[in-house]
Amino acid sequence: MKSRSLYTVLKNKSRNRFGRIIILTGARQTGKTTLVKKGFSDYTYLSIEDPTLRSEYMQLTSSQWESFYPKAVLDEIQKMPGLFESIKAVYDQYEETRYILLGSSQLLLLQKVRESLAGRCSIYEIFPLTIPELATSKWSETVNESLFQKYLNHKKLPQLHPSFKLSPDFARAKNLFEFYLAFGGYPAISDNALSDKERDEWLHNYIRTYLERDIRDLADFKNLEPFLRIQQTTALLTGKMLNYSQLAKEADITPNTAKKFITYLELSYQTISLKPWYKNPLKRLHKSPKLHYLDPGIQRAILKKQGQISGNEFESAIIAELYKQTRYIDFRGEFYHLRTLDGREIDLLIETEDGYIAIEVKLTSRVNHSDARHLSGLDEILDKPLLHSFILSNDLKIREIADNITAIPAAMFLF
Repeated sequence: MKSRSLYTVLKNKSRNRFGRIIILTGARQTGKTTLVKKGFSDYTYLSIEDPTLRSEYMQLTSSQWESFYPKAVLDEIQKMPGLFESIKAVYDQYEETRYILLGSSQLLLLQKVRESLAGRCSIYEIFPLTIPELATSKWSETVNESLFQKYLNHKKLPQLHPSFKLSPDFARAKNLFEFYLAFGGYPAISDNALSDKERDEWLHNYIRTYLERDIRDLADFKNLEPFLRIQQTTALLTGKMLNYSQLAKEADITPNTAKKFITYLELSYQTISLKPWYKNPLKRLHKSPKLHYLDPGIQRAILKKQGQISGNEFESAIIAELYKQTRYIDFRGEFYHLRTLDGREIDLLIETEDGYIAIEVKLTSRVNHSDARHLSGLDEILDKPLLHSFILSNDLKIREIADNITAIPAAMFLF
């Protein structure tokens, strides 16, 4: 049983007057139900997935909700959208009622929130386990901040050993990082008792369940085959720029349908799309994004791939982990990729209130000065200060490549 960073956040929120309705969304099997059952044992758990009980819950009046279920968890609430109106009515009439609503379909949940619960709820997202969460061994254990999270919170790096090998956490961090790259972070496969074969089987079954349930929730497809082709094509293209015309041609669909399918992948928490960075914010909305799968285990399972990881897969795995880790701290910022007309490319540009953090991801086990060539002089084209640049790789040495450019092992930065 792994500990979750989000637990403390949700507990603190549930105790104040703005936390009477909490919505928790995330991909199937990311631990939503486990988290609330462990952390909110004083709430009555109601599964809306049970079709025999849905109509019964819909018949309850506000006073009955307040009497029978003053504090409750409603799981898979997207299966019965009409319940949002019931919860709204209870919220408005009874000040002591408190509810946690769970769902794996972001689209359906957020549509109903906008219609019914706007201004009445707090929305949180849960993702597959981060590497610091994978490092825990029991529910009650505190999740430590990664080096990346410490940098975001304190705007500086602590003093570091010249080699990752000298760190007392080296062996553990390296093993966890390798596990994450091979299998991802879904809680069900983090059990040490499982074999690699069992983990692979779970991932393949997850993909089949995702197609049969989550995608059918999002869209009433008569034929899943075009979406399946898009899924396989995007898994091959993770870490690359999206070309909707190319995707449409591969799946034998229109470019607009390809865009819709990419939206479905994002709304069901399978992928993220990084907008391109331009000084003109309007351009960011219209230029091609870069797609990354949120979990390397899922991405590789779609392709039925084992063994050696590619450079683009490594980039996606690192950026996905950085993205997840920002979701559990007090971070307000945006993720971009950058490509200039003269050929300069930056894998990740993180915009914060104070400035930018630039990150290059390299699969190499030995970083050299040429790996920093796109980072040099980057501050000259940005509209805010460049706070720091990092090169994340498999090189175990920590070194300053140039002024304000630090090469650091990815496993160390994320642990």
